[in-house]
Amino acid sequence: MEIGLVHVYCGNGKGKTTSAIGQGIRATGRGLKVIMIQFLKGKPTGELKTLAKLEPDFKVFRFEKERNFFNNLTLTEKDELKMEIENAMKFARKIFETKECDILILDEILGVLQNKIISEENFGDFIKSKPYNMELILTGRILPDSLKEYADYISEINIIKHPYESGIKAREGIEY
Repeated sequence: MEIGLVHVYCGNGKGKTTSAIGQGIRATGRGLKVIMIQFLKGKPTGELKTLAKLEPDFKVFRFEKERNFFNNLTLTEKDELKMEIENAMKFARKIFETKECDILILDEILGVLQNKIISEENFGDFIKSKPYNMELILTGRILPDSLKEYADYISEINIIKHPYESGIKAREGIEY
């Protein structure tokens, strides 16, 4: 890839991870290598089964064990999670160094920032260290203002209407 840019899919609406994966699938269809690191997602999802079929062109990594939502964790569990996320970020830095892929997706990394597990300043330094010819895709609900300057694409996905508002719970194959 000649030049790699930074994409952000953010907002409260459904489809941020799906958009990032779609971009990754498009890239693999053109012969590019994709690595996705998922944060704050410990439960199995339908897309993982499909993406496993695309290996070695599209690889997915998770460093965290299955847990409850961040706000429901004990202090000990939050400390364990922080260590797991630090390991994931070390792996991401290694990918930058080795240039092992053309596109790196950090799924739900903005949730990590929102929960102050990684500082915005440290993550800004991480983005600045991105290889020139590697694409970087970030997802999550809230993009901090301090990081907007690093993004080349910012797509905000918002809720207009959602079946949860009518009492319909998350459905396998649709929401997960």
